[in-house]
Amino acid sequence: MQWDKDRPSTWKKYEIQFCTSCKAHCCQMPVEIKISDLLRLEIATQDEADRSIKKLAKRLIKAGILKSYREGTEFFMLSQRSNDDCYFLDPRTRLCRVYEKGPDTCRDFPAVVGPRVGYCPSEKK
Repeated sequence: MQWDKDRPSTWKKYEIQFCTSCKAHCCQMPVEIKISDLLRLEIATQDEADRSIKKLAKRLIKAGILKSYREGTEFFMLSQRSNDDCYFLDPRTRLCRVYEKGPDTCRDFPAVVGPRVGYCPSEKK
């Protein structure tokens, strides 16, 4: 079976060294984040969140940082470029520009979250 980032059944059992030699395929998957992530990333303030999350979402969608906001779950969807790259992925280096402040979803992938927990859409460079 050939490897395919969109088919988790083809993924490899995650190993930490994958992160130093991959093509950032996990950074081409949709990423849902919470308000705590926006605050950590410093693209929103606590005052904005306290006043109106809907207005905050509207501002960040207009800025191109977010794709959407679901009020019922309070999840925001990060924007992706036309090639599916995450908004924060550097297209030249293929490294995250906000790694140290990254969203919990990214921090927990693939050990805790993802379509196939414990497996990675890794492909060697």
